[in-house]
Amino acid sequence: MTITPSVSIGIKDGKIACICTDDQCCEGKQVVDAGGQLVTAGLVDSHTHLVFGGFRQHELELKLRGAEYLEILAAGGGILSTVKATRAASADELQNKAADFLDQMLAHGTTTVEAKSGYGLDYETELKQLEVVAELQKSHKMDIVSTFMGAHAVPPEFKGNTEGFVDLLINDMIPKIAKTGLSPYCDIFCEQGVFNVEQSRRIMEAARNHGFKLKIHADEIVDLGGAKLAGEMQAVSAEHLIAASDKGLEALAANGTIAVLLPATSFYLNKPFARARNMVDFDIPVAIASDFNPGSSPGYNMQLAMSLGYLKYRLYPAEILTAVTLNAACAIGLGDTKGTVEIGKDADLVIWNCPDLDFLFYRFGNNQANKVVKNGVLV
Repeated sequence: MTITPSVSIGIKDGKIACICTDDQCCEGKQVVDAGGQLVTAGLVDSHTHLVFGGFRQHELELKLRGAEYLEILAAGGGILSTVKATRAASADELQNKAADFLDQMLAHGTTTVEAKSGYGLDYETELKQLEVVAELQKSHKMDIVSTFMGAHAVPPEFKGNTEGFVDLLINDMIPKIAKTGLSPYCDIFCEQGVFNVEQSRRIMEAARNHGFKLKIHADEIVDLGGAKLAGEMQAVSAEHLIAASDKGLEALAANGTIAVLLPATSFYLNKPFARARNMVDFDIPVAIASDFNPGSSPGYNMQLAMSLGYLKYRLYPAEILTAVTLNAACAIGLGDTKGTVEIGKDADLVIWNCPDLDFLFYRFGNNQANKVVKNGVLV
């Protein structure tokens, strides 16, 4: 990631048309003066659960009393609580709520997001979530990439019958969702107490056979082997990876799978942080995302995730910037159009209240995005 001082960026038809070391880009055109402050590509949040019903603030006391994430899920809370609320919510309610989130994300410098389903766990509600994302893609300034995650948990109607739900996913939900064309990606929660490695493999194979590109929530809580599976299945990305072993990291590196790391989740749940420094040493491309969701990371501020990249991952400023721009764009298939300030790429830019890159990660707790340019337009 190269930082170039004192340049002008020319924009035409929503694209970066020229980058100049003098004012020739600006002759006869509307000028937005950055005032000598830092300008970067817009942030790309490559892992969110954007569309959901309800919130889960009632779990705070359970967590303070020592209840673990999987314990809350097994008792019908956690993801299943959000499933109940999302099933009950109308599409309009979900869309209006998500649009408000997107407005705030944009104000904080995020210009592209990925949005996973997974709070339906039945065909009708999963479809409702994906259709809401499709409507937001049309109506909102934000660019959104959709991911189908019907394999987020086992729904209450299949309690004690995980294999039955796996069969439903493979034989019914995946083929139907594939036919809609609403999502290029399929994700799965490969974790102890959710879907084991062999169940995950079967679901991923079915998804690939129906044209989906693969993602996987892997080794978040225990080293189940999800990272290794991600490499074997040639997944585009493996996400969380807090407990991933060296063998898992070797599999990711061998396949070029992108590690999407979620430091705000570790922070919020008071859990260990993924071994980002080791992943860089393994030559694994690392992305950092918010994991915005109502349970384990109820915040969408990518600036916090960036600060945690410095404080907890011990990544260097240029590595963090790459993780929230270019690598994140590649994790959702947009590396050719987003993630860097280059001629021909989308004019998604942030002017920061920062004199340099170090200052961006040095400060935290306030919104440092001064101005945001989305598709060449000041928002």
